[in-house]
Amino acid sequence: MRLSRSFIPTMKETPAEAQIASHRLMLRAGLVRQTSAGIYAWLPLGYRVLRNIERIVREEQNAAGAQELLMPTIQSAELWRESGRYDDYGKEMLRIRDRHDRDMLYGPTNEEMITDLFRQSVRSYREMPQILYHIQWKFRDEVRPRFGVMRGREFLMKDAYSFDMDHAGAVVSYRKMMLAYMRTFQRMGLKAIPMVADTGPIGGDLSHEFIILAPTGESQVYYDAAFEEVDYGSSGSGGFSYEDAGDLHRFFELMTTNYAATDEKHDEAKWATIAPERKREGRGIEVGHIFYFGTRYTKAMGVTVAGPDGKPVCPEMGSYGVGVSRLVGAVIEASHDAAGIIWPDAIAPFKAAILNLKRGDAACDALCEQLYARFGSAALYDDRDDRAGVKFADADLLGHPWQIVVGPRGAAAGKVELKRRATGERVEVTPEEALARVG
Repeated sequence: MRLSRSFIPTMKETPAEAQIASHRLMLRAGLVRQTSAGIYAWLPLGYRVLRNIERIVREEQNAAGAQELLMPTIQSAELWRESGRYDDYGKEMLRIRDRHDRDMLYGPTNEEMITDLFRQSVRSYREMPQILYHIQWKFRDEVRPRFGVMRGREFLMKDAYSFDMDHAGAVVSYRKMMLAYMRTFQRMGLKAIPMVADTGPIGGDLSHEFIILAPTGESQVYYDAAFEEVDYGSSGSGGFSYEDAGDLHRFFELMTTNYAATDEKHDEAKWATIAPERKREGRGIEVGHIFYFGTRYTKAMGVTVAGPDGKPVCPEMGSYGVGVSRLVGAVIEASHDAAGIIWPDAIAPFKAAILNLKRGDAACDALCEQLYARFGSAALYDDRDDRAGVKFADADLLGHPWQIVVGPRGAAAGKVELKRRATGERVEVTPEEALARVG
């Protein structure tokens, strides 16, 4: 993309309403614009990041054996009355009445709908287990939406739901999703820690939230250094296997044996037993949450399948959420500096920015065009007729992992300056070396 033709409306001044780093930088970098309280339009640059996060989430869900579908945003109130949650959920639920005077709602979550879809289709234990997921916009009418996409009213979420014949099978599904989550966050360059959590209005008795470390995080966290030492591997490349119950058990023991807690669950007595050199403290942001809740919904909604002996069995369920749009803000909170965003390579909107420091210079123009042709859609070409300082400032603000700087002296010698945004390291290399290093 050529910056001169792009829709990336950057801002020099910080908007008064932006209270945290991610909100300030998302507005200044032209990622989003607010359309009403807690509701944002995703502009081209922000949408590219959102899609990259969505892609990684989808790939890891698929690798764990989950199947993607898409449920509607508008749900019938009757399903929620069946489960008993319609009146209990509170004012966060946006309730609607259609032209035929039927009670509807804009879904804040999908336990009822997925349970209804399951009961319409699955009759026997032979068709189980099942893990189904979708990535869909949700709405929760927060009384005080704030902090940009970190606590908005409309948000993009991946929610998955597992159905198993018994508790043992449900625990295996739960552990699969925990492993998928840890691999998802690892691929995004994030250090995530699973911590025991309350289940809230969804219900259940086994729950973990996934916290990523960020200085501006909403919760104080305490954890063992062991979490910094684990490589969760990737699907098909060794490590823990989704198909091996023993592997999943060992993984789960690793995740739950070492101490990790938010300030709400912190236990000073247990904390005191950890060696001082292994103690870690910091601030954290929740980016995912998983629940096991057994037959909470299948019993309430009368869902049964035939077991091996022909007798009806209520399937055991779990649900698994990742805040896809929230992750954009969370990543920025964890990875930025005074100059702007520092995107991890895997989710950056562009791999590199090509900075033409003297537009109109034949050598600069030719070299930049060659680089741009080789990178294609992976690079943002700053071809504007602006001062070098403006281009450097915008490149740092937008957070591209690499900057390829082309000036008259270097271009004449067939060289470019390659800058790594995360470290500030600068080296002079040939265009071919720059292409090889950026990838």
